Amino acid sequence: MSKIPLTRRTFIKASGLATAMPALASSRAIRTAFYGIAHGHFPGKLRTIQEMDEFQLVGICEPNQSVMDKHSTLSAVPFLTESELLHSTEIDLIVVESDVPDLLRYAHRSVEAGKWVHMDKPPGDDIERFEQMIGQATSNNRMVQMGYKWRYHPAMSTAIRLAREGWLGAVYMVRSTLNKPLSVKQRLAMARYQGGIMFIEGCHMLDRTLDLLGKPQDVRSWIRHDGITQDGLADNNLAVLTYKEALAEIYIAALQPNGNSYRTFEILGSNGTATVRPYFPAPYKVYVDLKEAAGPYRTGQQVLELENPPGPPFVGDFTDLAKIIRGQMAPNYTADFDLMTHRTLLEICKVGI
Repeated sequence: MSKIPLTRRTFIKASGLATAMPALASSRAIRTAFYGIAHGHFPGKLRTIQEMDEFQLVGICEPNQSVMDKHSTLSAVPFLTESELLHSTEIDLIVVESDVPDLLRYAHRSVEAGKWVHMDKPPGDDIERFEQMIGQATSNNRMVQMGYKWRYHPAMSTAIRLAREGWLGAVYMVRSTLNKPLSVKQRLAMARYQGGIMFIEGCHMLDRTLDLLGKPQDVRSWIRHDGITQDGLADNNLAVLTYKEALAEIYIAALQPNGNSYRTFEILGSNGTATVRPYFPAPYKVYVDLKEAAGPYRTGQQVLELENPPGPPFVGDFTDLAKIIRGQMAPNYTADFDLMTHRTLLEICKVGI
C-alpha cells in the first residue's frame, strides 16, 4: 500500500493544493445525476435527492442494461448515456450507486469530469486508484463524500458525543457487531470480495470506530469461512484494533439468526458505558450507565430514545454535502479520514496479503 501521510496539511501540500473549494450559489438547486443504480442504498438516495429542495434530479445513467431492465418503475426519470453524464456542464453532482465492483471506477470517472461526487461504500479494493481519485478531486477543488450509512445515525452520534465530552471517562474499549443473515444469492454476491461480509458491512462499524478513536497502532484480524454453505464467503470475521490506552473489537458475521436485532455499538469508559442496540428501527435507543453523573446525565442506568431527523432517509449526508458545495461549511469527514478508513479496511480484509 502507498504510504501517504494522513495529516490534512501534508495531503494538501502533496496535492499542490491550498485553495478553497469554489462555492456554488445558493440561489439555485444543485443539479444532480446518478451513475449506477444497482447498490442497495440507491432507492433511498434517489428519494432523498427527489425530496430535498437543495437538489434537482437531472437524470440517471446505468450502463448495465440487465440492471436497467429490473428498474422499469424509473421510466419517468430521464436516462443519460455515460457521455451525456460526464460531459454535461449542467450537472454539478454525481451520486455513484452502482454495484460494488463498479463504484470506484464510476466515481473516478466522475472526478476526472470535474464533478462533485457522493460515492457509496465500500470504495473498491484498489487503494492506489482510490488515493489517486481523492487527490485528483482535491486538485479539482472538489470532494468525494463517502456514503457510510451510520455517520448520521442519531444514536451512534449520541454515544460518540458522550465519549468525546468525557462523560464516559477514559475510553478503554469500543465493541461493535453487525450480523446479517444472508440469502444464498446475497452470500454468493459477497463471496466475490476478499473479506466477504467484513468488507461489505464491516466498513460501517470501522468508520464509526475510527471516528472516535482515530488511526490504530496495530490491526489484527481473523477472516474466516465457518458456515455450512460451501460458497467460500468470509462469513465469520473479527478485527481487533489496538491503541495506546484502548482496544476496539469489530465482529461481523453472516451466521446469526435474526442478527439485525442483535447489532451493537458499545463504548466503554472509566465512568460508564453507552450502548446502541439495535441500529433500527426508530426510536433508536442508547443505553447509558454511569458511575457518576456527567453532563446532562444522572448516575446509574438510563435509556435515551431518539427519532430519525425529519426528511428522507439520507437527509444528513446530503444536507451537509449541499452546504459543502455552496461553501457554507467544511467537510465533517476529510479526505485524510476517508483514506485512513479505507486503508484500515483493506488491512483488516487482508487485501493484497
